[in-house]
Amino acid sequence: MSRIGRKKLWASFFCFTAFFFLLVTLQVAIELGKSETKIKISSLQDGLEELEEPQNRAYLLFNKQKLYSNTRRVLDGDRYPILLWWSPLTGETGRLGHCGEDVCFFTIKRTYQHNHMTKAFLFYGTDFNINSLPLPRKRHHDWALFHEESPKNNYKLFHKPTITLFNHTATFSRHSHLPLTTQYLEGIEVMKSLRYMVPLQKKNNLRKKLAPLVYVQSNCDPPSDRDSYVRELMSYIQVDSYGECLHNRDLPQHLKNPAFMDDRNFYRILAQYKFILAFENAVCEDYITEKLWRPLKLGVVPVYYGSPSITDWLPSNKSAILVTRFSHPRELAQYIKALDKNDQEYEAYLEWKLKGVISNQRLLTAIKERKWGVQDITWDNYIDVFECMVCNRVWENIRRQEKGLSPRSWNAQVNHLSCPQPEAFLFSSPDTRWTSLQEMWIPSFEQSKKEAQALRLLVERNMNFTAREFWTLVFKE
Repeated sequence: MSRIGRKKLWASFFCFTAFFFLLVTLQVAIELGKSETKIKISSLQDGLEELEEPQNRAYLLFNKQKLYSNTRRVLDGDRYPILLWWSPLTGETGRLGHCGEDVCFFTIKRTYQHNHMTKAFLFYGTDFNINSLPLPRKRHHDWALFHEESPKNNYKLFHKPTITLFNHTATFSRHSHLPLTTQYLEGIEVMKSLRYMVPLQKKNNLRKKLAPLVYVQSNCDPPSDRDSYVRELMSYIQVDSYGECLHNRDLPQHLKNPAFMDDRNFYRILAQYKFILAFENAVCEDYITEKLWRPLKLGVVPVYYGSPSITDWLPSNKSAILVTRFSHPRELAQYIKALDKNDQEYEAYLEWKLKGVISNQRLLTAIKERKWGVQDITWDNYIDVFECMVCNRVWENIRRQEKGLSPRSWNAQVNHLSCPQPEAFLFSSPDTRWTSLQEMWIPSFEQSKKEAQALRLLVERNMNFTAREFWTLVFKE
């Protein structure tokens, strides 16, 4: 019996081994098939542009549909409208994007410019230039603008003749078709969090070695003239400046790289201060960056200069000190010194955070209703949502035409992207260091008005034009 039992045992062992080998062989075959598919897909991705530093172009594109290796097959039958990124922002040579029930083909390949299914051209504002535009522009060609960055990157977009060339917009303005005003704010809970909050008693103790104010900027002398203001402010109150602009204090060596501006150790350094100078690089309605949101997240009182309508976006009526309410840096310095000595008055600016209560309904609604996330891969990013907004509108007109109705028209308005001329602070004098504003930003803004007008005339002519034609118009007396 024992011999028969051993034979059965060996038979069972060999059967199990054969079955295991069969499974492994099957898995190998499957993986080879996947590998072949990946090779086909990767062939479409040659020449992708490398994205810039997240602070400027935080466009890691998640939740994308896979690229199609056989583009011709995908576009057969004229089933999908083509949306062409004229500025190669995404780097995708071909992708079907699913936007609810609507599907569009997104590409950066300009060979699709004259395809009869091309319905819209998408532009990234910073890369928008006169050297090459999709002209002639047909009646069914919509132009869509995505521009979330500072006006100093492309001033001519901020004038009526240029901005009104576009049909669809996604900008930092609350008035654009897709507002990106809160693009630097992850969410309400992040702002209410006490994670980095330093108790006031500890901040008071740290005042023995730290200034009441901290300033961190390495983009010096921008259009907002912020460095002139801070330089003057330093004459009346101590300011620790860690950046290249007005530098007087060093960060630890491992935090000197700008890539570590969102490092938690950097946050902990800033959180020790009572006040942060939060000055934007440009003064525009609704242009609000991490300069404001960072101190609010850290439990530090922002001393803010930038968007004139900033009170529409603050978490409470008393959560930031506004530079524009003081006639001179000397007056601001006196106010901060008084708060520094009065714990009760100082904590009044942090009451909203300590209680976890945000009373600004506009801000709460904007965060609740936005369809994109910030540093959250569970949400679409704002480029995906921008693409789908245009795709849905293209499809709306296709369906209207199928019903014999006239297509709907969308048009950008002046307030979709508008900034005033840069101005120097009134206390500035010719012998102070505001030459960049005087010699570059103001003349650049003035010239951009002429550029916008020249561009409008040439685009309305609806023919390709040369750079020489453009600049001749710009400098025409």
